[in-house]
Amino acid sequence: MNDDARPAPEPQDIPPHSGTADEVNRRDPSRRSVLWTTAGVAGAGLGLGALGGGTASAAGAGAPEAIAAAEAAAAPPRKGRTMAGVPFERRSTVRVGIIGLGNRGDSMIGLFLAVPGVRVVAVCDPVPDKAEKAARKVTAAGQPAPAVYAKDDHDYENLCKRGDIDFVYVATPWELHFPMAKTAMLNGKHIGVECPIAMRLEELWQLVDLSERTRRHCMQLENCCYGKNEMRVLRMAHAGLFGELQHGAGAYNHDLRELMFDPDYYEGPWRRLWHTRLRGDLYPNHGFGPVANYMDVNRGDRVVSISSVGTTALGLAAYREEHMEPGDPSWKESYIGADRTISLVRTAKGRVIRLEHDVSSPHPYSRINSLGGTRGVFEDYPPRIYLEPANTNHQWDDFTKYAEWDHWLWKEHANPPGGHGGMDYIMVFRLTQCMRLGLVPDFDVYDAAVWTAPVPLSHLSIKAQGVPLPIPDFTRGEWRKARSGMDSQKPAE
Repeated sequence: MNDDARPAPEPQDIPPHSGTADEVNRRDPSRRSVLWTTAGVAGAGLGLGALGGGTASAAGAGAPEAIAAAEAAAAPPRKGRTMAGVPFERRSTVRVGIIGLGNRGDSMIGLFLAVPGVRVVAVCDPVPDKAEKAARKVTAAGQPAPAVYAKDDHDYENLCKRGDIDFVYVATPWELHFPMAKTAMLNGKHIGVECPIAMRLEELWQLVDLSERTRRHCMQLENCCYGKNEMRVLRMAHAGLFGELQHGAGAYNHDLRELMFDPDYYEGPWRRLWHTRLRGDLYPNHGFGPVANYMDVNRGDRVVSISSVGTTALGLAAYREEHMEPGDPSWKESYIGADRTISLVRTAKGRVIRLEHDVSSPHPYSRINSLGGTRGVFEDYPPRIYLEPANTNHQWDDFTKYAEWDHWLWKEHANPPGGHGGMDYIMVFRLTQCMRLGLVPDFDVYDAAVWTAPVPLSHLSIKAQGVPLPIPDFTRGEWRKARSGMDSQKPAE
């Protein structure tokens, strides 16, 4: 959100945010206070001196920061008890508050309303029309009118203070995920946040500590973990069909150029502006989460390091040159985000995970979603498989032959409602089922921290010319214990 044509400051040069969203807007009256798109962005300083662990050496301009990241990696002392394996409190009805009713929040509210045993108690958005639209959906579904919080950018705090909410769902711009998750937990609420859950490594540690101290679950609601293919591969991997797991890959390769320059889709325009601040992988969770589940990360293995490289940043500027009129505010922006980032993540067991991110160049949608072991390999987009001893001719096999391995959630909900092929509904159904029955959630705050850590760490690694940086052990040693995760058994209702 530069006010002139100067290049955007590097993240370490961005001063801490010291004002409210209203104050930020007053400093730049051309920016609207919509969906909190400006709150905290101007000062989303990344805490670059408080990252990572172990030792590192690097060449180039990013070396001091990479070394500082490596020197500060040891996990701080635990301030509470672990949340690994902790069940929800059993309840007959899950009472939900929803914060953020833009594109994502507006599409998700109907799924919460579609699940039996769920009641939407309150909705919040600083744009009153959006909040009122959501409230009408609630009453149209036959539920009591929800409380509406639309007074200002901070009215979500009042929603979180309510005594009749069990779970808060957050679907706002990325820079607001951390303060909203923090506020919810401090007010005794379990919290589920769209990805990424935070933008700074120090914030990830704060969420881990808060979850442990408040005994509230803080979850990255990663819908791709509930994709039909992902859940089938998960069960096959855990049954040993791939042999000893060796490598996997995940990505978010999705051409978002048109949407990022659409003034109505990403209002602010909050998403595009992150490309003026960070060079690394801004959205690792969709690809990372499923592969981490295949490999039981935080449940017998853990990720230990990440090394990232990135291309030059040409795609958004080229799109602007071709499509945006002279005088459009986007011409004041200088993009530093790599068009494509590629990261290699290493685990304690010696496995390798490749992550990719590309939203700035022409590319058909792909999350890659690959898994390989000593007995074969699966690759998605399109889905195909090769497993010994069934396959010996060096030709891909038909993945539909393995439908018997579908997860029970997909067998029970063969045609789920909602977008993204039904994975959104499966996620909401399973989350709220765990809450109603008092079960351990499929993933927790440690998974949220690990899946999001590539956001700040890939930026630093790219600046330091690909130097490997340590990924902290957010579990503080609990990863060595095998425990349940996404590969669940159908519970007795």
